[in-house]
Amino acid sequence: MADHSKMRLGRKAIKTDTRTLAFGDYLTPALPPPPPTADWTKGIASWGMMMNDTLGDCTIAGVGHAVQVWTANTGGEITVPDPTIESYYEQWDGYVPGNPGTDQGGIELDVLNDWQKQGFAGNALLAFADPKPASLVQIHQSIALFGGVYIGLALPLTAQTQDVWDVVPHGGANAKKGSWGGHCVFVPKYDQHGFTCITWGQLKTMTLAFWKKYCDEAHTLLGQDWLTAKGAPNGFDEAQLQADLKAIK
Repeated sequence: MADHSKMRLGRKAIKTDTRTLAFGDYLTPALPPPPPTADWTKGIASWGMMMNDTLGDCTIAGVGHAVQVWTANTGGEITVPDPTIESYYEQWDGYVPGNPGTDQGGIELDVLNDWQKQGFAGNALLAFADPKPASLVQIHQSIALFGGVYIGLALPLTAQTQDVWDVVPHGGANAKKGSWGGHCVFVPKYDQHGFTCITWGQLKTMTLAFWKKYCDEAHTLLGQDWLTAKGAPNGFDEAQLQADLKAIK
């Protein structure tokens, strides 16, 4: 049985902005349905904790894991070293090493805005656009087309001891009941049964029921290197997205 009880979380309350692009606006009728499965994790042997066992830096660890997936599938895998991960936790989430009171986690929207403006360890984020977490078609398209989706979960306490994250009716007779907290993960894999995310140095599977109950925010990341290597997918209106980005700026 898994024991994640000593692991850290770190996703703060959801922040929204009316200027955030909606992923569904760029899916055209020419786009075929998403495939029944997608898996961008193949060949990656070690994910790394990215310090999320000791710091509440999951918003930064999720960015690091996205870079791992993208680079492994477009050339040579890059794992951003822990000191760099920590430096971005300082810059983007306000952490001050040696001051535990500043280890408060981060806001996904703020992290993505900073990434888009500043880059992350040499990896550029062209844009991000939000799919609806409840729309499995949009989520599947995000993963299949762009290598994954960056999400937020409102984890229950039962997730601390589950090998596969699933909904436990009423918390279960012997389970801890209540909320554990907000957590950010990158999700590069799905099939008909659920999704697989990267967290705490490993792949973690969650059921569809768990996703529907606990996933409360999602962001499709358009990495520059990914798009350069693979091109814009047919049926995805990148030109309109670029125009909308310019209008925002």
